[in-house]
Amino acid sequence: MRRSPSGRGREAAAASHSGGMGKGGGRGRVAGPAWLDTAVIVREARPDEMDQVGRLRVAAYEAEDLLAANPAYAETLRLLGTRGDGEVLVAVEDGRAVGTAMLQLWGPGCEVAREAGEAEMRALAVDPAARGRGVGGALVEAVAGLAASRGARRLVLSTQPRMTSAQRLYLAKGFDRLPERDWTPVPGLTLLAFGKAVTAGR
Repeated sequence: MRRSPSGRGREAAAASHSGGMGKGGGRGRVAGPAWLDTAVIVREARPDEMDQVGRLRVAAYEAEDLLAANPAYAETLRLLGTRGDGEVLVAVEDGRAVGTAMLQLWGPGCEVAREAGEAEMRALAVDPAARGRGVGGALVEAVAGLAASRGARRLVLSTQPRMTSAQRLYLAKGFDRLPERDWTPVPGLTLLAFGKAVTAGR
């Protein structure tokens, strides 16, 4: 698989990277909404955290049996963002990563984005033990804010049909279905596309 996968609760373990982080990649707090149920900080992942981020993604996907259709995608999950192909955010609680997502600006490696001004959110993943506490929602909001700050006007993503919790989360966060962008990375698996407009400062 080349591409990755309500309100405050029941975020998906994984689906398919706002203020506080400048173009230079500062490590400050990105999001901490008042509705977040726990003391979680969302920030840019450090290089020394990328192995942990990769393991978290794979564990989240495996917990939902989301790699059954394409087991080789586990390696993509482990490496995504390590080669400068996107900006990886991590949700941290008590010094431990409990969630992650990546922002990928439009370019040759994009899969859902089709033009300049669009960006993709990829590899949203939440530690199964941290679900239902607003972590996924905080990551989605942080990625949307970061995309706008990078000049994107639209954020898009794709997700597996069985990721129903993720789909509810996306709809609650203002995403719309983009059925014309659904795609099939491997035979028998069609990913569902979503998108929303993003605006700096919102």
